[in-house]
Amino acid sequence: MSNTDKQPSSGLDRILTLELARVSERAAVSAARLRGHGDEMAADQAAVDAMRRELNRLPIDGTVVIGEGERDEAPMLYIGENVGTKQGPKVDIALDPLEGTTICAKNLPNSLAVIALAPAGDLLNAPDSYMDKIAIGPGYKAGLIDLDAPIAENIAAVAKEKGVKVSEVTACVLDRPRHARLIEEIRATGAAIRLIGDGDVAGVIHTTDPDETGIDIYAGIGGAPEGVLAAAALRCIGGQMQSRLVITRDEQVERAHRMGIEDIKKKYTLEEMAGPDVLFAATGVTDGNFLQGVRFGRHHITTHTVVMRSSTGTVRYIKAQHTDLEKFHLD
Repeated sequence: MSNTDKQPSSGLDRILTLELARVSERAAVSAARLRGHGDEMAADQAAVDAMRRELNRLPIDGTVVIGEGERDEAPMLYIGENVGTKQGPKVDIALDPLEGTTICAKNLPNSLAVIALAPAGDLLNAPDSYMDKIAIGPGYKAGLIDLDAPIAENIAAVAKEKGVKVSEVTACVLDRPRHARLIEEIRATGAAIRLIGDGDVAGVIHTTDPDETGIDIYAGIGGAPEGVLAAAALRCIGGQMQSRLVITRDEQVERAHRMGIEDIKKKYTLEEMAGPDVLFAATGVTDGNFLQGVRFGRHHITTHTVVMRSSTGTVRYIKAQHTDLEKFHLD
């Protein structure tokens, strides 16, 4: 048995890696049936329903720690909800059944169905607030980026490490008014910017393969739940990430304290956001930089999924054809 095939001490079964792909596939197909229809809520609900059905078939005793919101805000896949058959390991689950609801509704690039799973206690239980983030992919020396350093210094560090001019570095930033100053500072360095309308998780993941995506560094404020999901993916692929919660209201402070977060100004490292044995799966809903969207054919449905595991460093791309259309639609 090779080192990559040994069972990690966490007790997670390797078969869960592929089972997790089934979960994201079902959510992606359900959402894809409504892409381009202009109805964000309907597409999101379809993905939630499908993901919950599939999760409840997994041999796990799972708790949703990153989900659709708190119990009074979300009827399904809410934070704290238990899922699975209860006949398996205790795990924490972070999920976004439809990452980029607006993207899906408009049929724009990089909408995904995303889920991560780890042993209980190994995923940051972040409140539904904003989070400031900076991330790069693998292959850089440790500690290259710093959330508290000026963005110009971070970009210069990436350029130097890559052995390229700053003008050859591209930063990914959410296109939001709050990022006006950040965008101005990045452009002042001479670096390029890829502005995205949504898709915070995909934006971070894109840093892991700059040759394919054209993105070297991700920076800016997005959702905290999306930050944890992105961290789970980076933990599997490799890379660096730092983050800090952006909490401005008293009720958010109280929510963070209820989740066990005492220092709301703490700067988190990648390792503090996601533990050493994380499973991650994402299926394309719409076409994107690294995953194709769902294809509906006459005789089969085609999905494109990436499945990762941090403990083994395994990354699998699965292009699946589902031929039992009626069963796939109804389950």
